[in-house]
Amino acid sequence: MIFRTRIFITAALLCHLFIAPRLLTAQLLCPEPGPSVLRGENADVCAIQQEKEGSIYKLHHRGRIAFRSYIIWADEATYNSDTGDVEAEGHVLLEGSLNDEHIQATRGTYNVQSETGRFYHVIGAIGAKQHGGAYFLTTSNPFFFTGKVVDKTGTQQYVVHHGTLTSCEMPHPKWRFSSVRSVINIGGNAHIYLSTFRVYGIPILYFPFVTHPVERQPRHSGFLMPNFGTSNIKGTIFGDAFYWAISRNMDALIGAQIFSRRGWAEHGEFRVVPTQGSFIDMTYFGVQDRGAPKTKQDQGGQEVRLSAFDSFKGFRAAGNIDYLSSLLFRYAWAQIFTSLGSEVVSQGFVSKSSGGYSYNAWVQRYQDFLGFQSNQVITVQHLPSLEFSSVDRQFRESGFYWSLDTALEGLNRSQPPAAAGQPSFSTASLVGRFDFNPNVSLPLHLRGWSLRPQVGVRETLYTEGQQTTNSLGQTTVTQSAIDELVNRKAAEFSAELRPPSVERLFKKTIFGNKLKHVIEPRAVYRKVSGIDNFSNILRFDWRDILSDTNEVEYGIINRLYTKKESAPPEGCTPAGVPIAQSVAQSQAAPWQLEGQVEPENEPASPQLGPASTSGQVSVNPPEAAGQGAGAATNPCPPPATSHELITWEIAQKYFLDPTFGGALVNGQQNVFATTSDFDGIAFLRSPRHLSPLISRLRLVPGAIDFEWDVNYDFSVSRINFSSVSLGYRFGQWGLSGSETYLRGPIPLNPTTPDISHYARGLLSYGSPLKHGLSGAASMAFDEHNGFLQYFALQSTYNWNCCGITVDFRRFKISTVRNENQYRFMFSLANIGSFGNLTRRYRIY
Repeated sequence: MIFRTRIFITAALLCHLFIAPRLLTAQLLCPEPGPSVLRGENADVCAIQQEKEGSIYKLHHRGRIAFRSYIIWADEATYNSDTGDVEAEGHVLLEGSLNDEHIQATRGTYNVQSETGRFYHVIGAIGAKQHGGAYFLTTSNPFFFTGKVVDKTGTQQYVVHHGTLTSCEMPHPKWRFSSVRSVINIGGNAHIYLSTFRVYGIPILYFPFVTHPVERQPRHSGFLMPNFGTSNIKGTIFGDAFYWAISRNMDALIGAQIFSRRGWAEHGEFRVVPTQGSFIDMTYFGVQDRGAPKTKQDQGGQEVRLSAFDSFKGFRAAGNIDYLSSLLFRYAWAQIFTSLGSEVVSQGFVSKSSGGYSYNAWVQRYQDFLGFQSNQVITVQHLPSLEFSSVDRQFRESGFYWSLDTALEGLNRSQPPAAAGQPSFSTASLVGRFDFNPNVSLPLHLRGWSLRPQVGVRETLYTEGQQTTNSLGQTTVTQSAIDELVNRKAAEFSAELRPPSVERLFKKTIFGNKLKHVIEPRAVYRKVSGIDNFSNILRFDWRDILSDTNEVEYGIINRLYTKKESAPPEGCTPAGVPIAQSVAQSQAAPWQLEGQVEPENEPASPQLGPASTSGQVSVNPPEAAGQGAGAATNPCPPPATSHELITWEIAQKYFLDPTFGGALVNGQQNVFATTSDFDGIAFLRSPRHLSPLISRLRLVPGAIDFEWDVNYDFSVSRINFSSVSLGYRFGQWGLSGSETYLRGPIPLNPTTPDISHYARGLLSYGSPLKHGLSGAASMAFDEHNGFLQYFALQSTYNWNCCGITVDFRRFKISTVRNENQYRFMFSLANIGSFGNLTRRYRIY
């Protein structure tokens, strides 16, 4: 039995030498040609068996012909060295060139001098190399094709007859174009004539003419893939766009969509990159609406956005222009829920900072739409503003510091009437404002205590003022602009006191982490006086809400730090410390480790030298071992860094002057600089001493980011504002959510409180580029009114050359919009996408 087994194994091993693939054996006998051969003009010929008759070479049993940057393999081949003609049969392979061309065929003819030929039953690739049955991409834009007959008509052109083209790996592509004739221009485009687009062999669309990019950085003009979808209020959606590659640094996109129930929309984008550090990007979207399905209300309009940036000679210039025809248009047609805001801001600035000074010139147009009517909008413009400011600068060698903030501006404001029957408010087309604010401070430090008193003056001159009138027997207040100079003067004093922080380092570790608790208290006294004409000041921005105040702000911050406790490996050397010095320090007295001088009456530290006879072990210096001085053979890893785990801030203000110098108007909402800087939530309707207590809590334990901001008002015993946010990332999973509660000041009618309460969330898995399955779900819920405002569910599955994304969205916005959208996108690598779900509308 053992003898028969040995005979069988011996026979199998011997037979294996004869049944090995002929291609593999041939390649072993004919090695790859060197670079000198591929660069030369003479062909290099190799085969297992070959014959030569004059200039004719006959290659048998897998031959190879290398010429210039190409290599031809074939089972049987004939090569004429005079004419350069090659006739190849059986497993023909042509590969090479800078474009990594790879042609497999059953037979073919080729001329190595003109680099032209014809191949039959071809599988080809451009921009990919094959090794071991797999393709390795050598460009970001690979290209595969098949054909019954393929002609190579030049060094950069192939003509494919009755074949297919795709960017998926062969031999089983997920999608392909089946065409009668295709012309492939390497470094340009593939022109595909009379083609059928197929997905998994199923015909989807017919195209008389299609182009496919073949170059490494494809940018060519042409029509993109059409997109289509459906909506319960828009109907069937169909559209297309034209891409215009104007130049290497400039392009444009122009497209349109048709809605079977509503009308049609046009959109466009223009991009320019003039230099490496600058750009211009402009988008346009407009709708020609036939009217909503039920109300027949025209909800059409336009929105234009432009962003630009540039830097030159120390200057920075940026611009952001946003034009919106109406708020109704945005709410009816916006595809992103987070863009449903009422504010529209357009601005541009030029800035330069040098030596602690800042020079700024900027223009701005701010709009806040109060309703869906076109005239219900507040408009504030800065045309233009020139600003000069400085950081705190020291007076020579003294302890005093000075700073300056000044601005010269032109402004205007207009807004609709506050109530029915009242006139609208409008200033002159250009109101001048000059603001001058120098400050002087003296920072003082003593044993951990810090005191920073500061004195400043502010003078602001307006070319136009405001007049407030209260009609007799009526509660309404009318405001109007008057043509007269208004001069506002103010004296400011503040003193900020910061006691030493209280710290404690806990000896006990938690999960291998050391803990450190730090308490940082602070107190600030602030007094502003001299503003006796607050009601005569026009309101444009933050500079105009300065009022008298006499207040104390106090707060405390708790911080909890964590640091991983890890001892360095035994015998390692700290970075930058020679081995000899490190060992000496480890054996030295404690005061030496602290950098102090060794006392004379103490025994000397152990000397580094030969081993002593007292039983102690000493270490030889590196030089004795043949190493350079200070060489380190086992450096220590860098020490662990601390991480701020918890931050909790609590603060409040006490107003010694509850009327703010008479600026407060009882019974209406008041906004002053001191309250907006502290809280951001308007809480003044009547005189009061205590501000709400604000709390800011943030926890960052590893991959979790949790934050809770709350505003509690003791005067009415309620929460005015609460915002909770959570972010978590674990592997491919991501979770984020927020809940916001806002209650305005006590209204005149307590039965109709001003309350906003919203919750939002996002759950995602993977990413749009992940291979395989990815998905995300997003929602926005109005908790106060009890309905779902927005919901989106999106899922993507990607293969190696294509992917499909399906999307469902629901909008429920007031009475303007109640829409269900169904979208999809089928993406083709290096081609484009079908459907109506564009990249800007992704939710993850």
